[in-house]
Amino acid sequence: MPESRYGWSLNGSLPTLEHHSIAKHEILRAYLAAYVQTLLSNPNRDEFKLTLVDGFCGGGSYVLADTREERPGSPLIMLDAMREAEALVNISRERRIRFDVDCFFIDEDAETVAVLNRTLIARQYGAQIGKSIHLWHSDFNTKSAALIEHVKRRMPLNGRAIFLLDQYGYTDVPADTIRNIMTQVPSAEVILTFNVSSLLTYITDKDGRAEALLASAGTPGCLRGRSIEDIKRNQGDWRLFIQACLYPDLIQRCGARFYTLFFIRSEAGHGDYWFIHLSQHARARDVMTRIHWDKGNFFIHYGGAGLDMFEGIGYAPSLDSRVSNQASLGFEFGTRERDDSIAALMEQIPRLVYSAPGEGLVFDEMFATHCNLSPAHAEIHKEAVARLRDLQELEVVRPSKKRVTTAKIQGSDLIRRPAQTWMKL
Repeated sequence: MPESRYGWSLNGSLPTLEHHSIAKHEILRAYLAAYVQTLLSNPNRDEFKLTLVDGFCGGGSYVLADTREERPGSPLIMLDAMREAEALVNISRERRIRFDVDCFFIDEDAETVAVLNRTLIARQYGAQIGKSIHLWHSDFNTKSAALIEHVKRRMPLNGRAIFLLDQYGYTDVPADTIRNIMTQVPSAEVILTFNVSSLLTYITDKDGRAEALLASAGTPGCLRGRSIEDIKRNQGDWRLFIQACLYPDLIQRCGARFYTLFFIRSEAGHGDYWFIHLSQHARARDVMTRIHWDKGNFFIHYGGAGLDMFEGIGYAPSLDSRVSNQASLGFEFGTRERDDSIAALMEQIPRLVYSAPGEGLVFDEMFATHCNLSPAHAEIHKEAVARLRDLQELEVVRPSKKRVTTAKIQGSDLIRRPAQTWMKL
């Protein structure tokens, strides 16, 4: 299978930035800024430690296809984002927060690494190379264990790290490698891209190629014994159906408790390029979901609006006949989708609360339990709860036992059925 590698040369022109890379870079920049703001909300903090890893770093710069304007690649985006964040958080602080961020930029092509080295020097980062910036000419997988140990040694109690794994194809990063990261460094996060369109283009039953491709992607057996020809023959949107089989296996094998998976939109408005965020914390998942809503013009989701976004639309192989009927509609993270999400959550949240054992559900616990199943971030969930409260379909109670009748919903609030239950479920 051909891979979509860019070509950097010390004596050649810069490669062209493709649409999906523009989207990935926008999300990366926005997420790093939000990540820092979230972690530095404590005013008494005086140091911020983080390890950034770019496993397929490239040469550091591209040009736009139409204007030939030069644009930064992911290593420069990471470095610039940290430099800007440090300046912003220290503007109004009497006690300066010291940023201690080390970066590992890895690429298996030696000339690409040489181009990146030259680019970093030109962008005034040369003095940090070999100190806080490490350039490795290597395959990422051969270095993953060393990176894990580095993060654990540097921050034994709370090894914060972000791994950007923008793989060239769909088999460059085995799921077991990601599982090792998620298991051994619980505060680490992984941003993974998966070129599912390329996989589907080359998947076939011939010579056992389907089994080999899916095994190399880390998801052997995900088709549950069905052949590709059988799926193509009996499945309306066979490409989406195969993705429906592939997705849960990939997530399970990566070992993350929390995840987002949405499609990068092509210029035609559709997408078969997965952008996956993996973490062990609901808060990290929520921050990334907010970024997807903020950058909704780059992303699309082929699922529902509520707590069962994977049911019946592309991600539930048991519901074969419904997959092709609705998947083409798309969920585009706009005003209409926000309204749809609130409406769906207003139907579904009461069922969770009414069926819960005990007095009710604490909002943060309810959100953490169900957020993977929803494209909505926490503020949308809170708005749905607030509307249900205003309609007297639910009660909201603070830990102090005080009922909340008008104030904004907080994470520690208890959501329970009203004293006078009239609602029929």
